[in-house]
Amino acid sequence: MREGRRQVSTKRRSSGNNFVLQGSLLAVAGILVRLIGMVYRIPLSAIISDEGNGYYTSAFSIYTLLLILSSYSMPTAISKLISQNLAAKRFKNTERVLRVSFIYASIMGAVMAFVLFFGADAIAGALKKPFASYALRALAPTVWIMAYLGLLRGYFQGMGNMIPTAISQILEQIANAVFSVLMAYLLFAKGKEANLLYNNTEYSYAFGAMGGAIGTGVGAFIALLFFLMLYSYQRPRLRKRAKKDSSMVESYERSALLLFSTMVPILISSTVYNISSVLDDYFYSSIMTKLQIPTKRIVMEWGIFGEYHILFNIPVALANALSSSLIPSLTAAVASHDRKKTLGQIQTSIRFSMLIAVPCTVGMCILAEPLCRMLFPGKNVMLLINVTRIGALAVLFYSLSTISNAILQGLGHLNLPLKHSIISLVFHLASLLLLLYGKTGIYGVVVSNILFAIMMCILNQAAIKRHTRCVIDWGKTIGYPILASLIMGIFAFGCYFLIHFLLPEKLGKGRIGSALSLLPAIFVAVVLYFGSLLKMNAFSKEDLDEMPMGGRLKRFIKD
Repeated sequence: MREGRRQVSTKRRSSGNNFVLQGSLLAVAGILVRLIGMVYRIPLSAIISDEGNGYYTSAFSIYTLLLILSSYSMPTAISKLISQNLAAKRFKNTERVLRVSFIYASIMGAVMAFVLFFGADAIAGALKKPFASYALRALAPTVWIMAYLGLLRGYFQGMGNMIPTAISQILEQIANAVFSVLMAYLLFAKGKEANLLYNNTEYSYAFGAMGGAIGTGVGAFIALLFFLMLYSYQRPRLRKRAKKDSSMVESYERSALLLFSTMVPILISSTVYNISSVLDDYFYSSIMTKLQIPTKRIVMEWGIFGEYHILFNIPVALANALSSSLIPSLTAAVASHDRKKTLGQIQTSIRFSMLIAVPCTVGMCILAEPLCRMLFPGKNVMLLINVTRIGALAVLFYSLSTISNAILQGLGHLNLPLKHSIISLVFHLASLLLLLYGKTGIYGVVVSNILFAIMMCILNQAAIKRHTRCVIDWGKTIGYPILASLIMGIFAFGCYFLIHFLLPEKLGKGRIGSALSLLPAIFVAVVLYFGSLLKMNAFSKEDLDEMPMGGRLKRFIKD
């Protein structure tokens, strides 16, 4: 009897560890991808300058929105359906879901690519940045490629295998980095020739942004080739398994209906959740123009906002990774009516997300100056530093809102994130308009984005508690990380300030001097943060069992 209980306990722990391991794998890949993205944006920004970054950021906002409609919701929806079928051992239906998804990807990818290519001039004109049309057209083929890529990522994630997604993301970003910088360099030079020919200064920035956009397409294509080779290798085994399946097969119409009913709420919710960046761009450009702010300054400030988002996206990658790995396993737990496992995964996902988001928020705020001077030095670096300090708070609330969205989706409440996104978007836009007309400029965009995420967190957490009666120990979940982060922040800032004070003034404000003062401060921050958590007994041995490499930290836990 005891042996049987021990086996059940071991099985549950193994399932929990697998969830955290898969999430950690995607988190590491996601953070690595963001780091590569940050590293290559340094030379890219140096080539195309803040003005080129403005065109690049605007084009990517539109590209992201169309990407949501064509493929963004596919990994989540497909992984959910695949995991449900696998849990019931309906292997033939998994293949049917894949075929229906392929048809959707083909149609929607083509439509969105057509809209982006032929509507580039109209879209760029509406954003008050006509030269952004070059980057928009360059991104059109990528929308179609990403539709198929999203399909295959969702398929393998639904099978509980996050490794292909992690590898493909890294391959995609490496190729993106190499070709973005190379094409931006070549096309920026061509743009200078066009400047002389047409007596205009903007062609070099626009062509440089277009070069960066081309690199994105090359990266996506290489990732797609990787998945096609992987699927071709596994296809015989998958088809053999499906042939042995004697369960009833759903019709194509039924499979399509299930796919759409799963995808549409996620799609609309994601659209509402991400359309804010496009609306921010539109309202910011329009209102600043009405306030008689020069167009060149508007484009430059939007480029600064794009650089801030590069820094912001790195820690948020953890929440995205955890949400991707959470949905299939949480769906399976709900389907098997395993309440203990369901509540455990909810608590674990929120806690691990906060363990990273809280110190990153504090770190971005106190170390904003050396971070920005090291990565994006330039004539407008002080504006970037101030934006980063204010916007650091967004890391905490976007991480929490992202993971809580995934929890609600995994629980089967697909419409709730949509409802909450709409409410939060209305609140966000109202605050944005008030702030912009109050002449806060780009700071108004940053603050209104924070308010959007806060509203999402409040609504999502209330819904999770209402539907699961899950009680989150916020003292343990967020209290310990905040206290440890404050201790970390004081000593990390002291380390930075001391080194910065000892360096010559000219060197201290340059890229090399900033790196010399920042890197030791980050090392001190990491050691003190986790050291403080261990000292406060914030972790139990069971917690460390679920944490990546947690076994090595067990010796620091008192019995």
